[in-house]
Amino acid sequence: MPWMKWLPWRYIISRFARAHGFLDPVAVLSHLHRFSQPSEVTEPIELLRAGAVFHARGFINSRVIQHNLDWVWPYWISRQFDPADPSFVPRAFSLTHVNLTHRNWTAVGLPDLQETPLVDPRGLLTPLWDSWSLDAWIVTADGDILVPSRSTETRQVLHMDALSIVTETDELDMRLRVEAQVVMRDGAPVCLLDMTGHAGRDAWLVLALRPYNPEGVRFIHEVKLSPERNGWTVDNERQVAFSDPVDRHHVSDYRQGDVYIHLRDAKDQKSGECDIGMITAAAMFAIPAGASRNVQARITLPLSGEEKPGDWEASLSECCRLQTSDEQVQFLYDAAVRTLTLLSPGEVYAGPYTYKRFWFRDAAFIIHGLLCLGLTQRAERALDRFPKLQDLNGYFHSQAGEWDSNGEAIWIMQRFSELTGTRPKNAWLDAARAGARWILRKREPNDGAPHAGLLPAGFSAEHLGPNDYYYWDDFWGVAGLRAAARLMDDYDKLAAQEFEREAEVFQQAIDISLHRASERLGRPGMPASPYRRLDAGAIGSVAAGYPLQLFEADDPRLLDTVEFLLANCFYKGGFFQDVIHSGVNIYLTLHVAQVLLRAGDARYEALMQGAADLASPAGQWPEAVHPATGGGCMGDGQHAWAAVEWILLLRSCFVREEEDKLILASGVPLRWLENDQPVTFGPTPTRFGPVSIKLIGEGVGAAGMVRVSWEAEWFDAAPPLEVRLPGVAARRAPQERNFVDINVEDAQ
Repeated sequence: MPWMKWLPWRYIISRFARAHGFLDPVAVLSHLHRFSQPSEVTEPIELLRAGAVFHARGFINSRVIQHNLDWVWPYWISRQFDPADPSFVPRAFSLTHVNLTHRNWTAVGLPDLQETPLVDPRGLLTPLWDSWSLDAWIVTADGDILVPSRSTETRQVLHMDALSIVTETDELDMRLRVEAQVVMRDGAPVCLLDMTGHAGRDAWLVLALRPYNPEGVRFIHEVKLSPERNGWTVDNERQVAFSDPVDRHHVSDYRQGDVYIHLRDAKDQKSGECDIGMITAAAMFAIPAGASRNVQARITLPLSGEEKPGDWEASLSECCRLQTSDEQVQFLYDAAVRTLTLLSPGEVYAGPYTYKRFWFRDAAFIIHGLLCLGLTQRAERALDRFPKLQDLNGYFHSQAGEWDSNGEAIWIMQRFSELTGTRPKNAWLDAARAGARWILRKREPNDGAPHAGLLPAGFSAEHLGPNDYYYWDDFWGVAGLRAAARLMDDYDKLAAQEFEREAEVFQQAIDISLHRASERLGRPGMPASPYRRLDAGAIGSVAAGYPLQLFEADDPRLLDTVEFLLANCFYKGGFFQDVIHSGVNIYLTLHVAQVLLRAGDARYEALMQGAADLASPAGQWPEAVHPATGGGCMGDGQHAWAAVEWILLLRSCFVREEEDKLILASGVPLRWLENDQPVTFGPTPTRFGPVSIKLIGEGVGAAGMVRVSWEAEWFDAAPPLEVRLPGVAARRAPQERNFVDINVEDAQ
């Protein structure tokens, strides 16, 4: 009610807190705000809400896990709570216990299906978003138990054809193989868990129902075994069907402890309830000595009326393909393609679990990856949703207070138009026009302050620090204005001229601010904001070189920023983001690699290899990698932005657009050509038309030749082409043929 805002809430809250011996929250917040620049939005309500949910789970974890360490817990808990393990995290003053060391999981599913079941590094399956989980064990008649989450001898593999995850664990004379995937059965998507157990002694293959998932506790209050003994009903809602009737069945509640403790009990239970929500159950299937037993569990996934799941072969039939002798690079590329396809069922998501929500920032990069793969329809479908998320004042709103979103939304709409050679849709033009005018209105006045003419201080979900006048936002603002000018060029000349003119004015304001910052710092490197020293937040300023190409490849400001980052903010071959992430960030590492590649600096290859080496066995990267354990320590365990940057860096290795020309093969390592097998990439869209690249080496290990050839469908006349094989002098491609032969002896 309007009158409520006049009540002295701050006084009431402060008085109440002091009366009960608490710190004054109003005073604390006031001091916190002093560390930031004044801004409209302190922190987006969307992120506060997500953080509250995350730490509510962590608070429940703290009440449950540490008092019940005799339970079987997920892999991350087994590692993080073990004092002998490098992953150990002390808990003394931690109010919440959250996964900080092994945020790793891999999604399975089908193209255009919203549900993305998760598999953790030891095969634990979470079939539904944020649901309970299923685990597989083996227990012998004489009491030995194989539990993958506690094992050190586990192998995990991603199979591409049907997108399945296979997890194999060996211990003593026991072998367990678990495969998870999603298949269509009778017109419905089904999450299928296929378990095969082998033992040298009489044993049991155990399917265990677990009240947790990769983030921690997830309540189960009731489980019932069907009268036919071939399935569970969980919380009177979800069905888990078994391929075979169970031979033994046990249920336990929180007070009795984990069902793991009761696997050898004689009494069989058919159902159980727990008012606390910690029901566990074990369906047990006999394994004769020396034999194997195969059992499947099936969970039908929900399907809305609009969803039409596809199959992998058809969905990727027109996708840009990579062929290389480097098996690691090939595997990670193919896995990344499937990650992007899986996480773009309509809207695009940065991850299958923690980040299964929409941000314009992530969407711009992910859609760019889809475009460069030739998955045009998937990209267009996502872009069609953009105008619906635009406020009446022109703001592209996914989270309040983030001023980069307008530039990103307009940039990717224009990028779609130029990569496809198509006219922008009227709805896109209207949205871009309104969005560009929002950028113009949003800029600060030119009052002589260090941030004069820039966008306001805002919250940085790019994790650059407290609210500030971030150059990241400004570079995207300029790019958005220039993209709007290109979009309008054939349809609204006056608007196009206005946006191009204002982009130059905006860029001049940034240049003046950067010059003042360089005088203050004594070097040309670009800090995160006009008020910051050079620190890890400077990674945001790299956007001026990649992906936006606002600066020339050899711009001293850009290169000095990269040199600072390489010297001060890299650890074990990757960019270590001190701010919030506190881990090695893959997608930002690859941003730096793109700048180096564009500048002709051979160090890009070491960064590319370093990123590859940090991938999980299933070919995935978390948002940030723990520097000691190699597991995930931040964000989603399967990060789509990391996957897309892997794809885009490889694309840049083969083909890169620079203003009015194409650069070919500038990042293809010569070692890929040493076995005389062809290396190919394409077709990939460019602003000049789709292109496919092929390299064939002959005797490259000694002093051989490399033929670089290309096939293209130009929208107009062929653009200037330049072949820049690493370490070899650049060659202009002749107009009369579509290949260039290069003598490796010409290496510089």
